Amino acid sequence: MKLSIIITTYKAEDWLRKVLIGFSVQTETDFEIIIADDGSTSKTKELVESFSSNFKNPIVHVWQEDDGFQKSKILNKAILKSNSDYLLFTDGDCIPRKDYVAVHLKYQEKGYFLSGGYFKLNMPISKAIAEEDIVSQNCFNISWLKKQGLKVNFKSTKLTHNRWFANFMNWITPTKRSWNGHNASGYKSDVLAVNGFNHEMQYGGLDREFGERLFNLGLLSKQIRYSAICLHLDHSRGYSSPEIWEKNNAIRAFNKKNKVIECNQGITSL
Repeated sequence: MKLSIIITTYKAEDWLRKVLIGFSVQTETDFEIIIADDGSTSKTKELVESFSSNFKNPIVHVWQEDDGFQKSKILNKAILKSNSDYLLFTDGDCIPRKDYVAVHLKYQEKGYFLSGGYFKLNMPISKAIAEEDIVSQNCFNISWLKKQGLKVNFKSTKLTHNRWFANFMNWITPTKRSWNGHNASGYKSDVLAVNGFNHEMQYGGLDREFGERLFNLGLLSKQIRYSAICLHLDHSRGYSSPEIWEKNNAIRAFNKKNKVIECNQGITSL
């Protein structure tokens, strides 16, 4: 198959259902889905199983016990279960537009990883999106979103369907071409070369740290934030603290100074 899609989730079945509906209507269908579940209840497993007939290739549920925020570990476990040479990473609160997978495959290139973004929604609009809105793709139209209460601004240009404008915006945007866990892809061989995600990293920069080690490996990145579109559903963030950020930033600073490629606590330590 052309790629493996790794989706992280934690006790958010309503949001994950919307995300999986989004992947069920992709223009490109030659992929597998791996749900990286950081300790959800059996409800998530049941949801995943209910989607087993919606995809050409398997949808796999990789689960670990709830032991606090352990996203790096579950990502690494999911990577080991993947069956493709190319991996796309996203989150269980990001609904993909129907061309999302096709865009990642279009721009993949040896020596690069792809850096995408998201269009953030508030809670009322997140809840308002129904299955038919995803299937019809209405939820990606500015006019539909405005009817739900969206305040249109420059960021709304992310939802453009104009390929030329999207390419131009990818080129001029000042946003760094970093690894963004909600929308990024790369070759499995490169992911393994840096020993995957760092188990020492908690919430706050763990995806960036991973990408920085890919840079240290010698990779470059391509900006596709205006081409690979996903809607970010709102949620609370109760797993962050100043102490964790301080620790994570110290790890990133050390890696940058010492040009670290492989983390000590990664795939090989599972």
